[in-house]
Amino acid sequence: MEVSELRTYILRRVVYAIPTLLGISVIVFLITHLSPGDPVRLYTFGALNVTEEDIQALRAHYGLDQPLPIQYIDWLLKAVRGDFGSSLQYNRPALGLLLERTPNTLILAFAALALQLVIGVPLGVLAALKRGTWIDGVVRVIGVVGHAIPAFWIGLLLILAVSVSLRFLPSQGVLTVGKDVWDIGDRARHLIMPAFVLALAGIANYSRYLRTETLDVINQDYIRTAHSKGLRARTVMYVHALRNALIPMVTALGGLLAALVSGALVIEQVFTWPGVGQFTYAAARSKDYPVIMAGVMVASVLLVLSYLIRDIAYAMVDPRIKVP
Repeated sequence: MEVSELRTYILRRVVYAIPTLLGISVIVFLITHLSPGDPVRLYTFGALNVTEEDIQALRAHYGLDQPLPIQYIDWLLKAVRGDFGSSLQYNRPALGLLLERTPNTLILAFAALALQLVIGVPLGVLAALKRGTWIDGVVRVIGVVGHAIPAFWIGLLLILAVSVSLRFLPSQGVLTVGKDVWDIGDRARHLIMPAFVLALAGIANYSRYLRTETLDVINQDYIRTAHSKGLRARTVMYVHALRNALIPMVTALGGLLAALVSGALVIEQVFTWPGVGQFTYAAARSKDYPVIMAGVMVASVLLVLSYLIRDIAYAMVDPRIKVP
């Protein structure tokens, strides 16, 4: 792909993404603002010496006394400059609060991604090579179980078994109280269970996906030709078959990072992992509009970028593909 073609393609995709992001922002803005409850009254509930005039003054300060279209336009004009407003609960910039928790979520997401690829891909290839055997059956059962059982349920079972009964791994937080912040071993022990639970669906998905792709590739004519030339079975598998079976994996990886980041919301709740998901969930419960909007829009931008990177990578690894 020529550099000029790549630049034009990226620019075109960015332009196409603008209406999508605008539509998402409108839907989320309406859902959050039209849901029952008044956040100002919620935060001032039980406070002494707070009059109705004080409540109305707070609503005016945050712009909540304006019609919804005016509120949305005001938010949009600030959001394009990176200003998502101040948290109603913490009175601090919403984006800054999310960025403080972003490293924890990214660590969890990338650890889960590594487990998905390290475990899911070999399982899929092994199931294809051992088609019809008990190994193939076990891998297929893992795929079904990984999709059928909710991740939060598996997380709760692991907490009961591994943390409560065996006392082998911690079940909450990212670091044991009193430990040094650079204690990598302690952090790794806190990361194991949430990363594994978050990775389960991906492991199930990629094992089934690679099994299908590998079976399709090893039945192609060029694989039979490679065998007939006297090449070793291992060379045929790893040099010819596996490389071509992995090409469609690029498509499957599209949007994976955004999916992991958004999917971490439930897992962070189960394991009390102080990340973006847990913070956004708490903001939704307390109707902290700026934090909710910032969290959703950051996840949406990640999704768009993920698909853009996916399409570019797909065109690079497979020369047969021409980017439109």
